[in-house]
Amino acid sequence: MNHRNTLLALAIGAGLLALTACQKDAPKDDAAAGSGSDAKADANADALVARVNREFKEIYPELTAAQWISSTYINDDSQTVAAKANERFLTRLNGWIKAAKPFEGQTMSPESARAILLLKLSTSMPPPNDPAKLGELTRIATKMEGDYGAGKYCTGTGEAKVCRDLGELSGVLASSRDYQAQLDAWQGWHTISQPMRKDYVRFVELVNEGAKEMGFADAGEMWRSGYDMTPAEIAAETDRLWGQVKPLYEQLHCYTRTKLETKYGPGKGAVAGGMLPAHLMGNMWQQDWGNLWDVLEPYKGAGSLDINSALQKRYDFHYAQAVTKAGPRADSAALVEADREAQLKTAEEMTQRAEEFYVSLGMPKLPASYWQKTQFIQPRDRDVVCHASAWDMNMAGDVRTKMCIKPNEEEFTTIYHELGHVYYYLAYNKQPPLFQTGAHDGFHEAIGDTIVLGMTPNYLQSIGLVNAQDQSKEALINAQMRMALAKVSFMPFGLMIDRWRWGVFDGSIQPGEYNKAWWELKAKYQGVAPVAPRGEEFFDAGAKYHVPGNTPYTRYFLSHILQFQFYKSLCDASGHKGPLYECSFYNNKEAGQKYWAMLSKGSSQPWQKTMKELTGGEKMDASAVLEYFAPLQAWLKEQNEGQSCGWQAPVSTAQR
Repeated sequence: MNHRNTLLALAIGAGLLALTACQKDAPKDDAAAGSGSDAKADANADALVARVNREFKEIYPELTAAQWISSTYINDDSQTVAAKANERFLTRLNGWIKAAKPFEGQTMSPESARAILLLKLSTSMPPPNDPAKLGELTRIATKMEGDYGAGKYCTGTGEAKVCRDLGELSGVLASSRDYQAQLDAWQGWHTISQPMRKDYVRFVELVNEGAKEMGFADAGEMWRSGYDMTPAEIAAETDRLWGQVKPLYEQLHCYTRTKLETKYGPGKGAVAGGMLPAHLMGNMWQQDWGNLWDVLEPYKGAGSLDINSALQKRYDFHYAQAVTKAGPRADSAALVEADREAQLKTAEEMTQRAEEFYVSLGMPKLPASYWQKTQFIQPRDRDVVCHASAWDMNMAGDVRTKMCIKPNEEEFTTIYHELGHVYYYLAYNKQPPLFQTGAHDGFHEAIGDTIVLGMTPNYLQSIGLVNAQDQSKEALINAQMRMALAKVSFMPFGLMIDRWRWGVFDGSIQPGEYNKAWWELKAKYQGVAPVAPRGEEFFDAGAKYHVPGNTPYTRYFLSHILQFQFYKSLCDASGHKGPLYECSFYNNKEAGQKYWAMLSKGSSQPWQKTMKELTGGEKMDASAVLEYFAPLQAWLKEQNEGQSCGWQAPVSTAQR
């Protein structure tokens, strides 16, 4: 997750820069006017943009520091500090936008025109002009994110009370095949968001007010305006792209339903209408089905890509070393420390391996400060937001990631993804601050995942994580299924979250129907459903970080299209011949040079131009997805022959 574009949905995120900056305390009149006397010196638009860029970079580190502390030391004090930092920044942002209005329609350089446009679209949380409401907005936003990060599901009382966080509950869904245990874990996590509902209703009112004051119909329209096309055009574009990949998803859904019915029985493996049970998908939000590998593996053991065992061995090695160092009389406290040391060393090794892929392409090594300041594992002494994120702290090379790394495949690939954000930061740090973000937000999310596509079986073998690979058809189908369970399963989920929020923002989904509409959209796009009614006493949308964190989500859907386009282009640049799915551009400097050139552009030009420079075309297109998964799609059709595929979903509230 790109911290600029997501965590600071609290201050700046969606369209432009997703910048995370704040100002030093200034007199209210100066902040509102856009830095007082400096604002009066803006003789023209170019001067304004130069001033905003200068001030932006000056104030940037204060807000990122406040947000970093708020995410890595969750308590009332850190939330207060973060909320005030957000408030000060948004006040300054309002001042910049106000200062830019007199220049609208005037002649100016193309660079300044683009910068002013991006400035207006630079926040996913448009602030109301009323200072009291702005303060209320930032307090609510910080509180919701903190509530999510500290969320736990508790059972029992007194000494028998047991509380589990998201990581522990997700572990049940990932590894247990006990129907009731999975249901309890899934339902338990969804209790943590119930108190957020009232806050979220007010949050929507406030961001809509801010968006209207900027000239948009609502916050959703503002979000859709950040793609160098009209809001209606980007909505239609996502529908078109979904139409390209939906047949592949339907085949995967059909195969999965059959396997779940075999595993759990016809009454449990599917929900009425042919939908998949939400709590049986191995993931809290049904967005990644990779944890169902033991159920869905096409050919047992063919071309084994079990990197979990290799990663676990590294942990075991470090743990044994730490225990030996502690001595034969090590007590329980020493063993806990040994476990912590082993976790940290394993996490650092996993990150070093990911870094090495990027360096093999000719990109720089991560700065020393990265290794000193990154949160690699979950602390024992405090609550933190474990949701993985990448951070640019000062727009000048202080980059970090924040994770709670475990030695498993999902975490390993997540590191490669997060370093994609980090290398994007490093590449465009030479751009003016207002251009320091992705060509559009989907680009930022696609960078690291393009590298993940290059983690082919042969690559994993070359770095010692898997054995020599079987070249059989069965091994190929297994490899493709592994990738599809992560990539294809995600695509409809990537669409439905913002479809829900667009409806919430424009009023077609009212607070009294929040949960109803959420599950209608999940049914429509994903074909998943809960096994028991979920009434309006629940707020299930809030159980996904990006809703209380106010992170626009269409970017993730777009990234799952873009990454395959980028991957194909880098494979072409590397001179790859043969099936697309066999390509790894690891250690290829030509591919790396082309990639770095794209990253260095940031948002300095329309994304269509940046896309053309890398891929040769100006449109987002899913044909590379279908080319990549062609063998699997053909195989799935064979397996599903005679099945009644598809599902029956209720009519969505948002579509009435």
